[in-house]
Amino acid sequence: MDQEFENAVKMRTTILVCIVLIMVTFAVYWQVGNHEFLTYDDNSYIAENAHVSKGMTYDNIIWAFTSVDQCNWHPVTWLSHMLDTQIYGMNPRGHHLTNVVIHCCSTIFLFFLLVRLTGGLWQSSFVAAMFALHPLHVESVAWAAERKDVLSACFGFLTLFLYSHYVEKQRSNAKSCGTIYLLTLFSFVLGLMSKPMLVTLPVVMLLLDFWPLHRFGIGQNSSRTSIYSLVKEKIPFFTFSILSSAITIYAQRKGGAMATLEVVPFAIRLQNSLVSYLSYLLNTLWPHDLAVLYPYTLSIPLWQVISSVVVLFLISAAAIWAGRRYPYLPVGWFWFLVTLLPVIGIIQVGFQSMADRYAYIPSVGLFIMIAWGVPALFRTKRSMERIDCARQCNTQRLKTYREFIPALLAAVTILTAIAVTWHQIGYWKNNFSLYQHTLKVTTGNYIINYNLGIAYGRAGDRDAAIKEFQTAIMIKPSESKVRNLLGSTLAEMGDLDGAITEFKKSLSINPKDSDARYSLEFWLGQKEKRDQLHH
Repeated sequence: MDQEFENAVKMRTTILVCIVLIMVTFAVYWQVGNHEFLTYDDNSYIAENAHVSKGMTYDNIIWAFTSVDQCNWHPVTWLSHMLDTQIYGMNPRGHHLTNVVIHCCSTIFLFFLLVRLTGGLWQSSFVAAMFALHPLHVESVAWAAERKDVLSACFGFLTLFLYSHYVEKQRSNAKSCGTIYLLTLFSFVLGLMSKPMLVTLPVVMLLLDFWPLHRFGIGQNSSRTSIYSLVKEKIPFFTFSILSSAITIYAQRKGGAMATLEVVPFAIRLQNSLVSYLSYLLNTLWPHDLAVLYPYTLSIPLWQVISSVVVLFLISAAAIWAGRRYPYLPVGWFWFLVTLLPVIGIIQVGFQSMADRYAYIPSVGLFIMIAWGVPALFRTKRSMERIDCARQCNTQRLKTYREFIPALLAAVTILTAIAVTWHQIGYWKNNFSLYQHTLKVTTGNYIINYNLGIAYGRAGDRDAAIKEFQTAIMIKPSESKVRNLLGSTLAEMGDLDGAITEFKKSLSINPKDSDARYSLEFWLGQKEKRDQLHH
């Protein structure tokens, strides 16, 4: 009877935690319903995408599965955008709030996953709350074009939840074991078709096999045999990961998004990767100066590289050393390292050195380390000596020391995250608030100057647009598309000589630019007509 009562209380508490997580997350993110589409990716993914804007049609569904538009193959993401358009039209409110709903689903899947695996209700609650409310995750949720992030994470956590169910059924030799395995694989494939970031998820499964599933060595003569068996079990998952990686590389090369070694040498990529790992770690622990784009630099101070190597090595060594007694430490740490690997920059895509959205899933590993590690600090040998003293002096002090202080630290951390996240979401209200904030916290960010110029141009402030385009050109003179837009803006203001000069410079940079060539010929013709009228 007592056991039944405890189970009932735990179930009610679990349900209550879920309700609180959903309510708080919606309360914090509800403001995105009043946000606008951005000129950065939102236009090409949604607002100005010819397929998405027409909604769910047969032709568009075929396009979603066959297109590598935007340098990616993610048909599930395209279908979700089309479904939003079918329901909400081009009202940004619906598109943004759908991201919030999916984010909440991911949070609940993660919470149930950890509760099922560990039985640690409050540790799992902390991890789920930090995932839901951490400022570093604002980019993934508040940016409509990052639907692929929230979708892939949702399917990723669902995959791990189903995997934990599969392991449970396998241990009991249940007949439904094979069915659950197929459902797990199907969920994984849907995740890959949302965003290929999940290619390392099979490795995360192996980490969970170590802890908290404790499958290493179970029913085998040696740990080596057991590891082989566990890897063999995941061959279908690794196969789909390899296939997804190959499709992604093809799509990014075809779209011109993948930088060559001539443009970004391997040594620079390696240095940037090491520094970025440490930056992600620091931004997770102390999020500040977050930006929509961190510009890539080809000159990284040596001290930053050395510091990153030393810190990463020391943490890795400490996690491995402590792994026998505190297995959640290496699991959490290598969750962080491994899931970041596809986007850490060894294969450089785009012009960013790092991105907040890339930490969406990897940061969970760090939250796990904190959630289980901090309470363990109060159970060390020295702490136990203090606790024994507290037991002799005052039983209440024992309870305070072991339970109240970690709970207080967790509450303060979550409340701080809520406040910072609320403030960070506000920057995403529109183009101007986001880009101006980004320019304040970064330097040499010509892409943001370019996008801010577009926003000013659409708002009718051509003088401000020209200023931003000129700033972008000062930072990167070889960017032909900025010169094209500057030329067009100058022409609209009547400065045909300035426009023609910019189009000529654009063609000198990229002689194959058909847009620049057409614009040059058109405005040369207009200038000739104007000169003839004056004469």
